[in-house]
Amino acid sequence: MISILSLWLIPMIIAFILIYGTFKKIETYEAFVEGGKQGIEIAFSIIPYLVGMLVSISIFRASGALDFFIHITKPVLDVLHVPAEIIPLAIIRPISGTAALGMTTNLISTYGPDSFIGRLAATMQGSTDTTLYILTVYFGAVGIKKMGDALKVGLFADLMGIIASIVIVTIIFS
Repeated sequence: MISILSLWLIPMIIAFILIYGTFKKIETYEAFVEGGKQGIEIAFSIIPYLVGMLVSISIFRASGALDFFIHITKPVLDVLHVPAEIIPLAIIRPISGTAALGMTTNLISTYGPDSFIGRLAATMQGSTDTTLYILTVYFGAVGIKKMGDALKVGLFADLMGIIASIVIVTIIFS
């Protein structure tokens, strides 16, 4: 039943939208084409912000700042029984989803999917978001300049997701 529903759900939604638009006397094809044009414009406006974010991530990693931060926090992490290997993921996740996914994949392939680090990486990946990426790319694309409160709330939510990941994986899998 689920497989049949999954095959027909999107076509049914599209058909409903087209029928509803026709009923409301909306030129659905023209609206679709106009939406496509706007999508392309948005994609082009996002590119400079995306390039800037990717360059920043590369500089952060290549400069050794990430390794330095891990070295400084290792004694505290050892006391809290948090593996230092997870810190790069915790730092990069709010910046770039793609980089974080690469780190998660690397951690899982290195330590295994059933290891504490593998489970923690997977849980952290699902419990946090790419706050800085969202703010720079999407807020920048629509021209929002004042993003201080969104930044604070987003980074706080990421921090809580990281802490919750560590606590829950420790409770369940240790």
